Amino acid sequence: MPVVFRAILSRMQYVNEKQYVQAVLSQTPPVLSYQRAGKKVPLAEWQTRVREQIRQISGLDDIQAARGDEPLDCRVASREVRDGYSLEKYYLRAEPGMEIPFYLLLPEAASSASPVPLVLTPHGHGRRGKEIYVGNYENEEERGHSESGDRDIALQAVEAGYAVIAPDVRGFWEMARQEEMDAGKGSSCDELQRRSLMLGRSLIGERVFDMGRLMDYAATRPEIDSTRIAITGNSGGGTVSLFTAALDERVSVAVPGSYFCSFEASILSVHHCMCNVVPGIVRLVEMSDIAGLVAPRPLLFVNGIEDHIFPFGATKEAFSEVQRIYEDADVPDRCRLYAGRGGHRYYKDEVWPFLAEFL
Repeated sequence: MPVVFRAILSRMQYVNEKQYVQAVLSQTPPVLSYQRAGKKVPLAEWQTRVREQIRQISGLDDIQAARGDEPLDCRVASREVRDGYSLEKYYLRAEPGMEIPFYLLLPEAASSASPVPLVLTPHGHGRRGKEIYVGNYENEEERGHSESGDRDIALQAVEAGYAVIAPDVRGFWEMARQEEMDAGKGSSCDELQRRSLMLGRSLIGERVFDMGRLMDYAATRPEIDSTRIAITGNSGGGTVSLFTAALDERVSVAVPGSYFCSFEASILSVHHCMCNVVPGIVRLVEMSDIAGLVAPRPLLFVNGIEDHIFPFGATKEAFSEVQRIYEDADVPDRCRLYAGRGGHRYYKDEVWPFLAEFL
Protein backbone atom coordinates (compact mmCIF):
# COMPACT_ATOMS: atom_id res chain seq x y z
CA MET A 1 0.00 0.00 0.00
CA PRO A 2 2.73 2.59 0.79
CA VAL A 3 4.39 1.81 -2.55
CA VAL A 4 1.18 2.55 -4.45
CA PHE A 5 0.73 5.80 -2.53
CA ARG A 6 4.25 6.98 -3.46
CA ALA A 7 3.57 6.14 -7.10
CA ILE A 8 0.43 8.28 -7.10
CA LEU A 9 2.32 11.19 -5.52
CA SER A 10 5.05 10.98 -8.13
CA ARG A 11 2.46 11.57 -10.86
CA MET A 12 1.06 14.78 -9.32
CA GLN A 13 1.15 17.98 -11.31
CA TYR A 14 -0.08 21.53 -10.87
CA VAL A 15 -1.71 24.15 -13.03
CA ASN A 16 0.64 26.17 -15.20
CA GLU A 17 -1.40 29.38 -15.21
CA LYS A 18 0.93 31.19 -17.61
CA GLN A 19 0.52 28.46 -20.19
CA TYR A 20 -3.22 28.44 -19.61
CA VAL A 21 -3.57 32.22 -19.96
CA GLN A 22 -1.43 32.29 -23.10
CA ALA A 23 -3.52 29.53 -24.66
CA VAL A 24 -6.78 31.38 -23.95
CA LEU A 25 -5.40 34.70 -25.17
CA SER A 26 -4.16 33.14 -28.40
CA GLN A 27 -7.63 31.72 -29.07
CA THR A 28 -9.52 34.94 -28.17
CA PRO A 29 -7.57 38.07 -29.16
CA PRO A 30 -9.23 41.36 -28.08
CA VAL A 31 -11.95 41.85 -30.65
CA LEU A 32 -12.30 45.62 -30.22
CA SER A 33 -8.62 46.55 -30.01
CA TYR A 34 -7.57 49.60 -32.00
CA GLN A 35 -4.86 47.49 -33.60
CA ARG A 36 -7.56 45.31 -35.16
CA ALA A 37 -10.32 47.86 -35.78
CA GLY A 38 -8.63 51.24 -35.92
CA LYS A 39 -8.13 51.53 -39.64
CA LYS A 40 -11.58 50.20 -40.47
CA VAL A 41 -13.63 52.85 -38.65
CA PRO A 42 -13.07 56.52 -37.70
CA LEU A 43 -11.35 57.02 -34.34
CA ALA A 44 -14.37 58.69 -32.70
CA GLU A 45 -16.62 55.83 -33.79
CA TRP A 46 -14.20 53.24 -32.40
CA GLN A 47 -13.98 55.15 -29.12
CA THR A 48 -17.77 55.31 -28.78
CA ARG A 49 -18.10 51.59 -29.43
CA VAL A 50 -15.39 50.61 -26.95
CA ARG A 51 -16.55 53.09 -24.30
CA GLU A 52 -20.07 51.65 -24.46
CA GLN A 53 -18.75 48.10 -24.00
CA ILE A 54 -16.49 48.97 -21.07
CA ARG A 55 -19.23 50.92 -19.35
CA GLN A 56 -21.45 47.86 -19.72
CA ILE A 57 -19.07 45.13 -18.50
CA SER A 58 -17.81 47.28 -15.61
CA GLY A 59 -21.39 47.81 -14.43
CA LEU A 60 -21.15 51.58 -14.76
CA ASP A 61 -24.24 51.90 -16.96
CA ASP A 62 -26.36 49.86 -14.54
CA ILE A 63 -25.16 51.87 -11.55
CA GLN A 64 -26.02 55.17 -13.22
CA ALA A 65 -29.38 53.87 -14.44
CA ALA A 66 -30.30 52.71 -10.93
CA ARG A 67 -29.47 56.13 -9.49
CA GLY A 68 -31.51 57.99 -12.11
CA ASP A 69 -31.76 61.74 -11.53
CA GLU A 70 -31.28 61.57 -7.78
CA PRO A 71 -30.25 65.06 -6.54
CA LEU A 72 -26.93 65.69 -4.83
CA ASP A 73 -27.04 65.12 -1.08
CA CYS A 74 -23.88 66.43 0.53
CA ARG A 75 -23.23 67.21 4.19
CA VAL A 76 -20.31 69.09 5.69
CA ALA A 77 -18.30 67.48 8.48
CA SER A 78 -15.55 70.01 9.20
CA ARG A 79 -13.78 73.14 7.99
CA GLU A 80 -10.36 74.51 8.78
CA VAL A 81 -7.96 77.09 7.40
CA ARG A 82 -4.40 76.04 6.72
CA ASP A 83 -1.42 77.92 5.38
CA GLY A 84 -2.52 79.18 1.97
CA TYR A 85 -5.67 77.08 1.60
CA SER A 86 -8.82 75.85 3.29
CA LEU A 87 -9.63 72.22 4.02
CA GLU A 88 -13.26 71.13 4.14
CA LYS A 89 -14.52 67.61 4.76
CA TYR A 90 -17.78 66.35 3.25
CA TYR A 91 -19.86 63.21 2.86
CA LEU A 92 -21.59 62.91 -0.52
CA ARG A 93 -24.36 60.37 -1.10
CA ALA A 94 -23.21 58.32 -4.10
CA GLU A 95 -26.14 55.89 -4.21
CA PRO A 96 -28.43 54.25 -1.65
CA GLY A 97 -26.30 52.76 1.11
CA MET A 98 -23.07 54.44 0.02
CA GLU A 99 -21.51 57.81 0.91
CA ILE A 100 -18.22 59.19 -0.41
CA PRO A 101 -16.08 60.88 2.26
CA PHE A 102 -13.84 63.51 0.69
CA TYR A 103 -11.77 66.59 1.37
CA LEU A 104 -12.11 69.77 -0.64
CA LEU A 105 -8.97 71.89 -0.68
CA LEU A 106 -9.34 75.45 -1.96
CA PRO A 107 -6.39 77.82 -2.46
CA GLU A 108 -6.81 81.31 -1.06
CA ALA A 109 -7.02 82.74 -4.59
CA ALA A 110 -10.10 80.67 -5.50
CA SER A 111 -13.37 82.63 -5.54
CA SER A 112 -16.60 82.91 -7.51
CA ALA A 113 -15.02 85.85 -9.34
CA SER A 114 -11.86 83.87 -10.06
CA PRO A 115 -12.64 80.13 -10.20
CA VAL A 116 -9.72 77.71 -10.49
CA PRO A 117 -9.38 74.31 -12.21
CA LEU A 118 -10.02 71.14 -10.25
CA VAL A 119 -7.71 68.20 -9.63
CA LEU A 120 -9.29 64.92 -8.52
CA THR A 121 -6.83 62.78 -6.54
CA PRO A 122 -8.03 59.18 -6.03
CA HIS A 123 -5.57 57.35 -3.79
CA GLY A 124 -4.00 53.93 -4.20
CA HIS A 125 -3.58 50.96 -1.90
CA GLY A 126 -2.92 52.17 1.58
CA ARG A 127 -4.99 51.60 4.69
CA ARG A 128 -5.61 55.30 5.46
CA GLY A 129 -6.62 56.34 1.96
CA LYS A 130 -7.24 60.04 1.44
CA GLU A 131 -5.58 61.05 4.72
CA ILE A 132 -2.13 60.49 3.23
CA TYR A 133 -2.87 62.62 0.17
CA VAL A 134 -3.89 65.61 2.31
CA GLY A 135 -1.07 65.23 4.85
CA ASN A 136 -3.08 64.00 7.85
CA TYR A 137 -0.35 61.69 9.11
CA GLU A 138 -0.63 59.36 12.09
CA ASN A 139 3.06 59.57 12.88
CA GLU A 140 6.45 60.61 11.51
CA GLU A 141 7.03 57.19 9.96
CA GLU A 142 3.90 57.60 7.85
CA ARG A 143 4.95 61.14 6.92
CA GLY A 144 8.38 59.94 5.84
CA HIS A 145 6.99 57.13 3.70
CA SER A 146 4.53 59.49 2.04
CA GLU A 147 6.93 62.30 1.31
CA SER A 148 9.72 60.00 0.10
CA GLY A 149 7.35 58.66 -2.54
CA ASP A 150 5.67 61.98 -3.46
CA ARG A 151 2.36 60.61 -2.15
CA ASP A 152 1.01 63.87 -0.70
CA ILE A 153 -0.62 64.53 -4.06
CA ALA A 154 -3.53 66.67 -2.86
CA LEU A 155 -1.11 69.02 -1.09
CA GLN A 156 1.01 69.26 -4.24
CA ALA A 157 -2.08 70.18 -6.25
CA VAL A 158 -3.38 72.89 -3.95
CA GLU A 159 0.12 74.38 -3.64
CA ALA A 160 0.15 74.55 -7.45
CA GLY A 161 -3.00 76.70 -7.27
CA TYR A 162 -5.70 74.14 -8.03
CA ALA A 163 -8.87 73.24 -6.19
CA VAL A 164 -8.61 69.62 -5.07
CA ILE A 165 -11.08 66.87 -4.26
CA ALA A 166 -9.36 64.05 -2.35
CA PRO A 167 -11.82 61.20 -1.73
CA ASP A 168 -11.63 57.83 -0.11
CA VAL A 169 -11.91 55.12 -2.76
CA ARG A 170 -14.31 52.22 -2.20
CA GLY A 171 -12.57 49.58 -0.13
CA PHE A 172 -10.38 51.90 1.92
CA TRP A 173 -10.53 53.78 5.25
CA GLU A 174 -13.99 55.36 5.58
CA MET A 175 -15.18 53.44 2.50
CA ALA A 176 -13.95 50.12 3.91
CA ARG A 177 -15.95 47.61 5.94
CA GLN A 178 -15.56 47.82 9.70
CA GLU A 179 -14.64 44.12 9.86
CA GLU A 180 -11.41 44.60 7.90
CA MET A 181 -10.50 47.86 9.64
CA ASP A 182 -11.02 46.33 13.10
CA ALA A 183 -8.82 43.40 12.04
CA GLY A 184 -6.03 45.78 11.02
CA LYS A 185 -6.22 44.88 7.33
CA GLY A 186 -5.32 47.33 4.61
CA SER A 187 -8.59 47.28 2.69
CA SER A 188 -11.93 45.64 2.03
CA CYS A 189 -11.27 45.27 -1.70
CA ASP A 190 -11.71 41.50 -1.84
CA GLU A 191 -14.96 41.49 0.13
CA LEU A 192 -16.48 44.43 -1.76
CA GLN A 193 -15.36 43.10 -5.13
CA ARG A 194 -16.94 39.72 -4.36
CA ARG A 195 -20.27 41.44 -3.76
CA SER A 196 -19.89 43.77 -6.73
CA LEU A 197 -19.31 40.89 -9.13
CA MET A 198 -22.30 39.00 -7.76
CA LEU A 199 -24.40 42.13 -8.39
CA GLY A 200 -23.21 42.43 -11.99
CA ARG A 201 -20.83 45.29 -11.15
CA SER A 202 -17.13 45.78 -10.53
CA LEU A 203 -15.16 47.93 -8.12
CA ILE A 204 -13.64 49.79 -11.05
CA GLY A 205 -17.11 50.64 -12.34
CA GLU A 206 -18.21 51.75 -8.88
CA ARG A 207 -15.11 53.86 -8.36
CA VAL A 208 -15.51 55.58 -11.74
CA PHE A 209 -19.14 56.25 -10.82
CA ASP A 210 -18.00 57.86 -7.55
CA MET A 211 -15.57 60.12 -9.41
CA GLY A 212 -18.49 61.21 -11.60
CA ARG A 213 -20.55 62.11 -8.54
CA LEU A 214 -17.66 64.18 -7.22
CA MET A 215 -17.49 66.03 -10.54
CA ASP A 216 -21.24 66.65 -10.23
CA TYR A 217 -20.57 68.21 -6.84
CA ALA A 218 -17.66 70.30 -8.15
CA ALA A 219 -20.00 71.86 -10.72
CA THR A 220 -22.04 73.32 -7.84
CA ARG A 221 -19.07 75.19 -6.36
CA PRO A 222 -18.58 78.70 -7.79
CA GLU A 223 -14.91 78.67 -6.78
CA ILE A 224 -14.24 75.76 -9.17
CA ASP A 225 -13.98 75.96 -12.95
CA SER A 226 -15.56 72.57 -13.68
CA THR A 227 -14.80 72.89 -17.40
CA ARG A 228 -11.15 72.24 -16.48
CA ILE A 229 -10.75 69.01 -14.53
CA ALA A 230 -7.61 66.92 -14.12
CA ILE A 231 -7.35 63.54 -12.44
CA THR A 232 -4.21 61.95 -11.03
CA GLY A 233 -3.43 59.26 -8.50
CA ASN A 234 -0.88 56.57 -7.81
CA SER A 235 -1.14 52.78 -8.20
CA GLY A 236 -4.82 51.97 -7.56
CA GLY A 237 -5.38 55.70 -7.88
CA GLY A 238 -3.73 55.47 -11.29
CA THR A 239 -6.23 52.76 -12.21
CA VAL A 240 -9.14 54.98 -11.19
CA SER A 241 -7.57 57.95 -13.00
CA LEU A 242 -7.19 56.10 -16.30
CA PHE A 243 -10.62 54.45 -16.31
CA THR A 244 -12.38 57.65 -15.20
CA ALA A 245 -10.74 59.70 -17.95
CA ALA A 246 -11.54 56.98 -20.49
CA LEU A 247 -15.22 56.69 -19.54
CA ASP A 248 -16.11 60.24 -18.44
CA GLU A 249 -15.27 62.92 -20.97
CA ARG A 250 -15.63 65.70 -18.42
CA VAL A 251 -12.02 64.95 -17.47
CA SER A 252 -9.80 67.40 -19.33
CA VAL A 253 -6.36 65.99 -18.46
CA ALA A 254 -5.33 62.61 -17.01
CA VAL A 255 -2.12 61.59 -15.24
CA PRO A 256 -2.26 57.95 -14.07
CA GLY A 257 0.70 57.07 -11.87
CA SER A 258 2.28 53.62 -11.44
CA TYR A 259 -0.43 51.75 -13.30
CA PHE A 260 -0.16 51.92 -17.08
CA CYS A 261 1.19 48.74 -18.64
CA SER A 262 -0.62 45.91 -20.41
CA PHE A 263 -3.19 43.61 -18.84
CA GLU A 264 -1.24 40.62 -20.13
CA ALA A 265 2.09 41.63 -18.54
CA SER A 266 0.68 43.00 -15.29
CA ILE A 267 -2.79 42.04 -14.06
CA LEU A 268 -2.70 38.61 -15.73
CA SER A 269 0.94 37.83 -14.88
CA VAL A 270 1.70 39.42 -11.50
CA HIS A 271 -0.22 39.14 -8.24
CA HIS A 272 -2.58 42.11 -7.93
CA CYS A 273 -5.52 43.05 -5.77
CA MET A 274 -8.90 41.72 -6.88
CA CYS A 275 -10.11 45.29 -7.36
CA ASN A 276 -8.27 45.37 -10.71
CA VAL A 277 -10.65 42.83 -12.22
CA VAL A 278 -13.28 43.73 -14.81
CA PRO A 279 -14.97 40.55 -16.11
CA GLY A 280 -14.10 39.75 -19.72
CA ILE A 281 -12.17 42.93 -20.42
CA VAL A 282 -9.21 41.26 -22.15
CA ARG A 283 -11.59 39.60 -24.61
CA LEU A 284 -12.48 43.10 -25.79
CA VAL A 285 -9.43 45.36 -25.40
CA GLU A 286 -5.95 45.81 -23.96
CA MET A 287 -5.00 48.56 -21.51
CA SER A 288 -3.60 50.66 -24.37
CA ASP A 289 -7.10 50.73 -25.85
CA ILE A 290 -8.54 52.02 -22.57
CA ALA A 291 -5.93 54.78 -22.70
CA GLY A 292 -6.84 55.46 -26.33
CA LEU A 293 -10.33 56.47 -25.21
CA VAL A 294 -8.80 59.56 -23.60
CA ALA A 295 -7.58 60.95 -26.96
CA PRO A 296 -7.40 63.79 -27.97
CA ARG A 297 -7.32 64.99 -24.36
CA PRO A 298 -3.83 65.29 -22.78
CA LEU A 299 -2.56 62.12 -21.12
CA LEU A 300 0.67 61.66 -19.15
CA PHE A 301 1.74 58.26 -17.85
CA VAL A 302 4.05 58.28 -14.82
CA ASN A 303 5.84 54.98 -14.21
CA GLY A 304 8.92 53.75 -12.39
CA ILE A 305 11.48 51.86 -14.45
CA GLU A 306 11.97 49.42 -11.56
CA ASP A 307 8.27 48.83 -10.91
CA HIS A 308 8.02 45.04 -10.84
CA ILE A 309 4.23 44.78 -10.69
CA PHE A 310 3.83 46.94 -13.81
CA PRO A 311 6.92 45.93 -15.81
CA PHE A 312 8.37 48.94 -17.58
CA GLY A 313 9.28 47.05 -20.76
CA ALA A 314 5.62 46.21 -21.30
CA THR A 315 4.69 49.79 -20.38
CA LYS A 316 6.87 51.11 -23.20
CA GLU A 317 5.34 48.68 -25.68
CA ALA A 318 1.81 49.64 -24.62
CA PHE A 319 2.73 53.33 -24.80
CA SER A 320 3.71 52.93 -28.46
CA GLU A 321 0.19 51.64 -29.13
CA VAL A 322 -1.36 54.67 -27.44
CA GLN A 323 0.98 56.97 -29.36
CA ARG A 324 -0.40 55.52 -32.58
CA ILE A 325 -3.92 56.48 -31.52
CA TYR A 326 -2.84 60.02 -30.63
CA GLU A 327 -1.05 60.33 -33.97
CA ASP A 328 -4.27 59.34 -35.73
CA ALA A 329 -6.03 62.00 -33.63
CA ASP A 330 -3.43 64.54 -34.91
CA VAL A 331 -2.27 65.40 -31.36
CA PRO A 332 0.85 63.25 -30.80
CA ASP A 333 2.37 65.72 -28.32
CA ARG A 334 -0.55 65.30 -25.92
CA CYS A 335 0.44 61.72 -25.02
CA ARG A 336 3.62 61.33 -22.97
CA LEU A 337 5.42 58.84 -20.74
CA TYR A 338 7.60 59.87 -17.82
CA ALA A 339 10.10 57.27 -16.58
CA GLY A 340 10.81 57.66 -12.89
CA ARG A 341 14.17 56.38 -11.65
CA GLY A 342 12.78 53.98 -9.09
CA GLY A 343 10.03 51.55 -8.27
CA HIS A 344 6.31 51.56 -7.51
CA ARG A 345 5.60 55.12 -6.30
CA TYR A 346 4.46 58.52 -7.55
CA TYR A 347 6.82 60.85 -9.43
CA LYS A 348 5.72 64.47 -9.28
CA ASP A 349 8.45 66.17 -11.32
CA GLU A 350 6.62 66.24 -14.67
CA VAL A 351 3.05 66.18 -13.38
CA TRP A 352 2.52 69.83 -12.47
CA PRO A 353 4.32 71.28 -15.50
CA PHE A 354 2.13 69.02 -17.67
CA LEU A 355 -1.06 70.21 -15.96
CA ALA A 356 0.07 73.82 -16.20
CA GLU A 357 0.65 73.38 -19.93
CA PHE A 358 -2.79 71.93 -20.65
CA LEU A 359 -5.09 73.29 -17.92
